[in-house]
Amino acid sequence: MNSNVENLPPHIIRQVYKEVSTLTSDPPEGIKIIPNEEDITDVQVSIEGPEGTPYAGGIFRMKLILGKDFPAAPPKGYFLTKIFHPNVSNNGEICVNVLKKDWKAELGIRHVLLTIKCLLIHPNPESALNEEAGRLLLENYEEYASRARLMTEIHAQGSSLRGKDATDPCSSASAGVVVGDGPMAKKHAGDRDKKLAAKKKTDKKRALRRL
Repeated sequence: MNSNVENLPPHIIRQVYKEVSTLTSDPPEGIKIIPNEEDITDVQVSIEGPEGTPYAGGIFRMKLILGKDFPAAPPKGYFLTKIFHPNVSNNGEICVNVLKKDWKAELGIRHVLLTIKCLLIHPNPESALNEEAGRLLLENYEEYASRARLMTEIHAQGSSLRGKDATDPCSSASAGVVVGDGPMAKKHAGDRDKKLAAKKKTDKKRALRRL
């Protein structure tokens, strides 16, 4: 993909450079910025899978592409690590409201990254790009979690990231982080991991045959 640096006005380039530099030195918890010195419009990121989700223990690479109309138009987000998630397509495209109808020019890169991390905790099957994952989330959570956990084990293993932001970005007290309000939030309550642990090996063998 061609760089958009030459298409952005100088003050926007300075603004992006400043925010990326700040995020690199002071990242949110569980998020690491990997600066692209040659093209600051290609923001490379690693996100740690949140505890209590099927993505726990994984490190997910993703990127934000800032187009020539940024910040009037939202960036495009893509997961580079394969992930089984309702709001991530097979080619890694991310569907979340902040990258579409809820985008505002004053929202920064930090807000987008926190929202995407929250999406790993609260998927929204009502705007699914992966229809199978969305269906399983609603109809058979255990099967959804098993598939998502297996993909995490195969594709997203890595060392944990250290961030300096101790606040929970997905709590109601966080500053303006908005995630879709589908019915799935209640599904994440309880001790599902304990319930699934005993059948993990069987689930893995069964799911491997489907990959």
